[in-house]
Formats: sequence, structure tokens, C-alpha cells
Amino acid sequence: MDRETAERVREVILAIPVGSVLSYGEVAAIAGLPSARMVGRLLSEDGQDLPWHRVLRADGTCAPHLADEQLARLRAEGVTVVNRRVRRPRD
Repeated sequence: MDRETAERVREVILAIPVGSVLSYGEVAAIAGLPSARMVGRLLSEDGQDLPWHRVLRADGTCAPHLADEQLARLRAEGVTVVNRRVRRPRD
């Protein structure tokens, strides 16, 4: 991923308000990327300083290896979690 594209993704993630979430696919669409996987890759390689916990799978679940920490951070921000799944307004 080139630097300009990475910066667009970073800007989208930084703009997610406290207590809100987006899916990887939504971030990709807003940033103009063809694939949600590119968002995941950026977060895994260079997302430590981003609010990575606000980016979820399309079904509202977390990646298994991050789930405990991610759900704890989201709950602390007031996000509703039911059965380890984030409830979104459109659900």
C-alpha cells in the first residue's frame, strides 16, 4: 500500500468518534480501497497509534486474537456488546 493510501485509511480510522465503530469494509469504502483486507493489514502493521479497537468485522465481531482487549476498550467507551458482538444501529 502506498503512503498516500495508508494516510487516507489512517485519517478515516482517526475520525471514528469515541463510542462508535466501523467495519473494515466501511473504512475501505470511505478511503477508496478495493478491499477490506487492506485495512486489516495496515492496522496489523502500523496501527498501534490508531483507535484500532473501533474497527470490526462486518458482523460486529472482533478478530479472535484481539477480542478481549478490543471488547474491553469498546465497553469503556459505552459501546453495547451482546454475546461478544457489537450491536450497531442497523442490526
